[in-house]
Amino acid sequence: MILEVNKLRKEVSSGDSELTILDDVSFSLEEGQSLAITGPSGSGKSTLLGLLAGLDTATSGEIYLDKVGLHKLDEEDRAILRKEKVGFVFQSFELLPSLTALENVMLPSELKSEDNPQENAEYFLKRVGLSEREHHYPNQLSGGEQQRVAIARAFACSAKILFADEPTGNLDPKNGQVVSDLLFEVNSETDNALVIVTHDLELANRCDKRIDLKLGRIVE
Repeated sequence: MILEVNKLRKEVSSGDSELTILDDVSFSLEEGQSLAITGPSGSGKSTLLGLLAGLDTATSGEIYLDKVGLHKLDEEDRAILRKEKVGFVFQSFELLPSLTALENVMLPSELKSEDNPQENAEYFLKRVGLSEREHHYPNQLSGGEQQRVAIARAFACSAKILFADEPTGNLDPKNGQVVSDLLFEVNSETDNALVIVTHDLELANRCDKRIDLKLGRIVE
């Protein structure tokens, strides 16, 4: 089991009261599986993703990522776990503007002191069809190309699980389809698990599993 979530609850202070963002959320995901998290705006999707990735802490409940209890770790240990086991694809790409496509893809592997980061980055850039653009900077790439670099970066860092937050949200339909196809094609070649937050039901239906959130709770 790569991900196990038990009775997760998240509350935040709102004036003199507590606002419940997530309530009694439980599910699990096997290695290599894909999961879509869907629901209307304000349903708690991004909050849940942040908790699963160890970017935030829950009010109560348990999260086990690759059998390690995130709820038992402090901020520093969660950061170490993210570096070792987690990859990200963001809606806004989050590429470093001063680095080329190749350097952006190499960066996580270099931070982890992995062997052959350049060779690995070149392979995944080729896999997403950007070998000829590897020395271009983000501002020289289209939105679709930037997202493909972000996908290459996420897979190149040898993560056990990849979290994608609205990965097609800033793309036109054609580029959105290309990015969706690449996510699943490249993921199928690895043992990575894939967790996608999306409003795109076509994308969600391609996943092995799907949970729908409404007002912070999983609905059937």
